[in-house]
Amino acid sequence: MIEKKESRFSIEDAFLVGAVFGNLSYDKVNEHLEELELLAKTAGASVIHRYIQKLNRINPSFFIGPGKAQLIIEHAKSLNVKLIIFDDELSPAQIKNFSNLSKSIKVIDRSSLILEIFSQHAKTKEAKTQVELAQLEYMLPRLTRAWTHLERQMGGIGTRAGAGETQIEVDRRLVRTRISNLKKELDKIDKERETQRKKRKENYKVALTGYTNAGKSTLMKALSGSNVFIQNQLFATLDTTIRSVEIDKSHTILLSDTVGFIRKLPHNLVASFRSTLKEVVESDLILIVLDSSSEYIKDHYKTIINVLSDIGAKNQTQIVLNKIDLIKSKSRFDFLKNLFPNGIYVSALDQLRIESLKKSITSTMDKDHIEIELQLPYNKPKDIAFSQQGVKIIKRDYKSDHVYLKIKGPIKRIDQIKILLNK
Repeated sequence: MIEKKESRFSIEDAFLVGAVFGNLSYDKVNEHLEELELLAKTAGASVIHRYIQKLNRINPSFFIGPGKAQLIIEHAKSLNVKLIIFDDELSPAQIKNFSNLSKSIKVIDRSSLILEIFSQHAKTKEAKTQVELAQLEYMLPRLTRAWTHLERQMGGIGTRAGAGETQIEVDRRLVRTRISNLKKELDKIDKERETQRKKRKENYKVALTGYTNAGKSTLMKALSGSNVFIQNQLFATLDTTIRSVEIDKSHTILLSDTVGFIRKLPHNLVASFRSTLKEVVESDLILIVLDSSSEYIKDHYKTIINVLSDIGAKNQTQIVLNKIDLIKSKSRFDFLKNLFPNGIYVSALDQLRIESLKKSITSTMDKDHIEIELQLPYNKPKDIAFSQQGVKIIKRDYKSDHVYLKIKGPIKRIDQIKILLNK
């Protein structure tokens, strides 16, 4: 595995490029570049210039046309910039053409930048494997002579070129072999996760999803009281965190927090993280966490819905508008209430209105709750104790030879009780 201890872009100056085309306006592209600048800073680069080009059509050779491409390269050289980042994905041919145009300046796209950030933030074996797979699948069609270091990094027996085999062919063969091995590793990890998920099958599962840096981890801590990694940066955490949370005496959930979303998330990345994102797909309730103070909340919500659709998550959802402590005007609240009439407003950081969110969760759970009546003999104390766990006791009456219970609980929990008593 190719490990990266620090950013490839650290202490490098960067030049951002956006394009106005199709339905995109200048303001929208400028908004996208603001986010791209945050991504660049997260990766360790320093943005010193932005460039926006209006296009009638995408140029197949340079995306923005050969003349403008040359102009951007010259402008970057005059600013002593060594890194140009396009907000849109560049094709393998476009990357190659830029490489030929200037050997001294790296030209990458948004996908490559996001993959770099994920690589920096991957801590566990699973996350590192998922990120490396996404990087190599992205890299494979874009291999040029610049990648001849691969043999040294992935080398070993069987990596030497065969008769008539060029270095590029060797590199491609090495990458394909590595991709195949990574997929096998992920299959093993996925089987382990599947075993863990089966053990949690009877629990009510709630998943936190949201745009990156919306405060999901802070909300996780507010709901569970557990220590979770919290940092105010994009993609601070990549691994799924799962906590058992007792909402009240009769409502307990398994709460999961996983990787945040962002617009134009690389397809390879979504594909390689499918195992991690299954926690979202298989949850009973998805809490969509939004930064209520963000100017771009509508776009963020749209991005989240699109990603959930891509991964096949069709579960019940509840919108949670976080960071209300940052809202200073009534007009902003009115705007949000009009946009998300059923949203729940909280500040995870200041622990504001967390009880309202808990009540919403229990209300949703109760929709799947049923009532049953039980008569349990005194000579079966374990059955009596088990039947009162994880349910609401509506009535308890001690008779001469048995305990009468009227209980209400989740269908899954009631089924567990029924199975035990029918043994």
